[in-house]
Amino acid sequence: MNLGKFGELEEKIKGVIEEYALLKKRNQEIEALLKNKELELGEANNKIRGLNEERETIRTKVDLLLELLQDMNTPR
Repeated sequence: MNLGKFGELEEKIKGVIEEYALLKKRNQEIEALLKNKELELGEANNKIRGLNEERETIRTKVDLLLELLQDMNTPR
């Protein structure tokens, strides 16, 4: 058998292993970024939910005030 062929095979295997290690590291980095983005999205959704609740509260108060004004302007 030709030892040169084994040397080529060895180099190819090393290249594949190095590529695998790089891809695995990049995958971990991407997973960490995704987790951070999911946390940010959750925080943003909570903030939006709070703002919507605040808007509804304000809308209710404004409606009540408008009714009071309307009652005040109604001739008796």
